[in-house]
Amino acid sequence: MTAGLWQNWVLPGIWITVQLLVYSAALAAFVAFAVGMARTHRSTPVRFLAGFYTEVFRGTSALVLMFWLFFVVPPLMGWQLVPMWAAVLALGLSYGAYGAEIVRGALNSVATAQREAGVALSFTPWQRMRLILLPQAVPEMMPSFCNLLVELLKGTALVSLLGVGDVSFAAYLVRLATQESAQIYTVSLVIYFVLALLVTRSMKALERRSKRNIGIEQEPGLLGGLLARRGAGPVRGTEAAGGASK
Repeated sequence: MTAGLWQNWVLPGIWITVQLLVYSAALAAFVAFAVGMARTHRSTPVRFLAGFYTEVFRGTSALVLMFWLFFVVPPLMGWQLVPMWAAVLALGLSYGAYGAEIVRGALNSVATAQREAGVALSFTPWQRMRLILLPQAVPEMMPSFCNLLVELLKGTALVSLLGVGDVSFAAYLVRLATQESAQIYTVSLVIYFVLALLVTRSMKALERRSKRNIGIEQEPGLLGGLLARRGAGPVRGTEAAGGASK
């Protein structure tokens, strides 16, 4: 593969893929938190609407939704979405529905006593959500969000069917120009792997930071976990040795 192909097709394709990932992830995160928090709302109509959204967008194909936004919406609405934004909308709305379930599950995993403490302190529902529930739930969301973000990265390859010049579309053009399928598709696999590795490392760093913000430094061992459940403090080596000598 020549330097011209790299410069004109492959490198711009990587940049387009990164943009798609960032924009779609931002929309999906907004949808996930909005719908996920609505799934835990005390109002039945709010929970119903949030659940209806989740079921609809989890049950439809992101590719078909992308085609629908690009080909069906213009005759209905009288305006045309550019392929890039049709792809961002389809991916963000679809993956946001999956993320909403992650948010809902993490919020429901917070101990009931924490909610009751917020009520006892006369916090409003939004204050309880912002100051008590979300800080404890976000670290629990991070591993699942990491997996979802990697899936979103791989899902961006669908946009090549709309002619968006991402990595997959660039690989298709290079294959037509050089007739070297093995080389270009191997390079494409490596590109996606490297991008996924960067996403994973970044999310791991965010997970560690979110845990430090609520005072969790590391996962406790078996003995530490048992002692924590009984309300005892950590056991140091000298204390353990002293107890044994007694």
